[in-house]
Amino acid sequence: MGSIDKYIFRTTLASFALVLVSLTGVIWITQALRGIDLMTSQGQTILTFLGITSLVIPALVLIISPIALMIAISHTLNKLATDSEIIVMNAAGFSPFRLFYPFFYATCVVALLVAFIAAYLAPDGMRRIKQWDAEITADVLTNILQPGRFAQLDKNLTIRIRERQPGGILAGIFIDDRRDPNERVSIVAERGEVVKNETGSFLVLETGNLQRFEAGKRDPALVAFGRYGFDMSKFSNQGRDVTLGIRERYLWELFSPSEDDPVYKQIPGQFRSALHDSLLAPIYPFAFAVLTFAFLGAPRTTRQSRNFSIGSSIIAVFGLRMAGFACSVMAVKSSSPVLVQYAMVFGAIGVGLWMIISGVVVEPPPGLMEAINRSNARIARLFGRPATA
Repeated sequence: MGSIDKYIFRTTLASFALVLVSLTGVIWITQALRGIDLMTSQGQTILTFLGITSLVIPALVLIISPIALMIAISHTLNKLATDSEIIVMNAAGFSPFRLFYPFFYATCVVALLVAFIAAYLAPDGMRRIKQWDAEITADVLTNILQPGRFAQLDKNLTIRIRERQPGGILAGIFIDDRRDPNERVSIVAERGEVVKNETGSFLVLETGNLQRFEAGKRDPALVAFGRYGFDMSKFSNQGRDVTLGIRERYLWELFSPSEDDPVYKQIPGQFRSALHDSLLAPIYPFAFAVLTFAFLGAPRTTRQSRNFSIGSSIIAVFGLRMAGFACSVMAVKSSSPVLVQYAMVFGAIGVGLWMIISGVVVEPPPGLMEAINRSNARIARLFGRPATA
């Protein structure tokens, strides 16, 4: 690359990185704030909270990257046009297609990043979130029960502990069990600890009493115990396999799923849709880059307005992406929308390249400009008319 190409290449990638970090950070913060209450109710630390929510960032980058690239290319072209650099380069023999070279190189970098994220990083992050969530909820007594708080583990089952002591000892335990409609059980124990074995998970209580209130009886049955085991296996994920959804599958797993996969048997259409979404993910940056440059890359003087071209490029890019999302949804039921999506993306690239090579300058239609001017004149006369007495 020459010095001009390097300058444009660096400017585009720097703008892309700034926009990508900004948009991803804002969206990540808004999504993370929604999970604060859930994490605090489960007693997780701030590091655990940040660790889990940060695993969503690759999935956000996957969606935001093409948009950030479009904004970066628009910013770079606008900067070049404002400084009349595009006019100078065109006068020096740079055709619009030659000027597109550094933007193409920057797009290749973004496409490689998106391809890696779509094939491995985003599914790996979602997979880690699911596994981490299973580990967090595997032992509710360790993670949900907080000293001094009433925790409802199940419908009509409430547990409270006074404090945690060294060695995993729980002190001041109160259990209110109303799951059986025919009786209510209240348990109070001085201390207890979690015991896990091959038969399940148990809360072993020591030195306490149990009150059983049976339906139809006035007086409860009171039992004092030195040691009592309360079955908690229902609330443990120990020994259960984590079932991976569509978003947790790597590209090669989507390409050749196992015939015995229960998820694939149930929703094969979603596998097809997710596969082609992953394959098309690195192609969208090229489509966005070509369309943006086709509308904004032609040489213009500083007196020529670029507003119509900017608006047209935004409509074209977002229209293409929304149509792609619609095809992805419809691809769950049929394979035809997949072909339509490929045709749209590569068709947009082809049309954009033709516009660049042909030197097409996108200008608003004269009729539209006349209508806008007439409307502006009416507004000016309306607000400029002197007030009557």
